[in-house]
Amino acid sequence: MDAIKYRGRYFSWREIDEIKSAIASNPDRSRWHISREICRNWGWRQPNGALKDMICRGLLLYLQSLGLIELPPVRRTTPYRSAHSKRPAFIKVDQTPIVCALSEVRPLEIYQVRGTSLGKLYSSLIEHHHYLRYTRPVGEHLEYLAMSRGRVLSCSGWCSAPRHIGSRDTHIGWNKHQREKNLPHVIINTRFLILPWVRVPHLASHIIGLITRRISEDWRSVYNHDVLWLETFVDPERGFKGTCYRAANWIYIGKTTGRGKADNTGKANRSIKDVYGYPLRKDFRRVLCDEIL
Repeated sequence: MDAIKYRGRYFSWREIDEIKSAIASNPDRSRWHISREICRNWGWRQPNGALKDMICRGLLLYLQSLGLIELPPVRRTTPYRSAHSKRPAFIKVDQTPIVCALSEVRPLEIYQVRGTSLGKLYSSLIEHHHYLRYTRPVGEHLEYLAMSRGRVLSCSGWCSAPRHIGSRDTHIGWNKHQREKNLPHVIINTRFLILPWVRVPHLASHIIGLITRRISEDWRSVYNHDVLWLETFVDPERGFKGTCYRAANWIYIGKTTGRGKADNTGKANRSIKDVYGYPLRKDFRRVLCDEIL
């Protein structure tokens, strides 16, 4: 019988007993060691072969909050936790206005900056110039800078898609099992910023188009799997109209419910956003609805 649901998956009592056994067998080891041991025992890996350590640790904390297990004491603050608590430092950049035609800044250079020396610049610009500020993504993610002649024009962040978006699920037409199987092939654009001193008509849609054409290959090189569907939220309550996405041939597919993933009230508790999507293959529905992908 299914026991506990976490992040869209059910864990049986047998699996919870296996977790208890792993804790009991490693009384002097850290939570980090135990979570990685469980991942290895279960074959719990990302498509690129890395252990799903952070998801496993989240599961362990959730089970402990329910009183089902008792973890060893925290030994030290992890680098991951420190990265969440410390805000990105301000990095000064040239803010001389760029006001010109698109042809005057082309060709653009698009840099995937995660894991590079440009990563700190990306997080600084998002932190200090995007209304949502910088949040370290959970799960798979890539981040981009668009530059022209050595100056940054735009930042764009992408990560694993939310499990449930009603309008997207209806548009794709997949069932629950197909969605759980193939959701890694769907990603969401969580941050898109044209820097405030940059005023170049049609620049935003041009950058979205450039990233759209390369992102599946980039994802494959880092995570060892393709991307088939892109999506994003646009907040009309802030005056955003999704113009740059429509100009880049993205499709309006509906609205969010205005409820967070942990909501149990059935009532909207945040702004209702427009949902836009973009298929990277003509046969995306057939592939995403294939249970043996």
